[in-house]
Parts: sequence; structure tokens; C-alpha cells
Amino acid sequence: MTDEPSDLLRDEIDDVERHTVRTVDLDSRALVISVAVFVLIIGHVLPWMPGTNGLDVLLGNHDAVGKASMVPRLFAATSAGFGILASVAALLTRRWALTWVCALGGWFASVDGMLAIWSRQSSGGAGPGIGLVIAEVAMVVIAASWLRTAWSRA
Repeated sequence: MTDEPSDLLRDEIDDVERHTVRTVDLDSRALVISVAVFVLIIGHVLPWMPGTNGLDVLLGNHDAVGKASMVPRLFAATSAGFGILASVAALLTRRWALTWVCALGGWFASVDGMLAIWSRQSSGGAGPGIGLVIAEVAMVVIAASWLRTAWSRA
């Protein structure tokens, strides 16, 4: 007989262990990350450069392609991908592997955001808009929070 109570208990314990190894407990960091994602969304709605907001840069609407160089467009894509979509997926599933994706992708987007601000300042025209700066700050907070979360399990 394989359905002894001890075998069933052992199987249940093994299932709980497998689930625990794959998930992460976010505690209060979930709130910090959620608020930072919301601020990042607001940063995408606000102006990144005169007459163009972050969503226009991301989607290539209006004259955003001519106004934005490749670096702000890359930041718009990576911040939306890692900062919003991947963060929401990681918050919902609480998968440990997704925390690493968010942490590493978030830091890539943060560096890219700093380069986007620098490229707007050195272009000779109008500097970076308030939305670009807010999006960069939110992206740094998101990346740091995910890195602390992912590193806590390493």
C-alpha cells in the first residue's frame, strides 16, 4: 500500500517545499514597488520633451520619432517592459525568477534612462521634460527594490 498517511504527508510537504522555493515573500516591498510602478506610469504620461510625452515616444506617435533620439525611445521601451509589465507580472505571481528579471532589466532601464536624460541635455535644444526625470527616478526605485528582493533569496 502506498497510500499510507506518512506517504501522503511526505508528498504534501514536498509540494509545499517546491512552491516555497519558486516563490518570494515581498512583505512591505510590494507596496513600494506598486507605488513606484504607478509613478512610472505617470512619468510616461507627462512630457519628456516639448510637445511629446513618454507614451508618444514609446509608440512613435506624432513627431516623437523626429524629436527623440534612439536612447529615449529605448528607455521608453525598457521602462515599460521591465518597469511596468514585468513588475506587474512578478507582483501577481511572486515568482523568484521574475524578481531577477525585474532586477536586472530594471537596472538596464535605469542606466538607459540616465543616458536618455544626458542625451536630452547635451542635444543643444530643450532639456529633458519632467516626465522623463520622474520616470527615471521611479525606475531606479523599482530596480533597487527588485534587486533587494532577489538578493535576499540568493
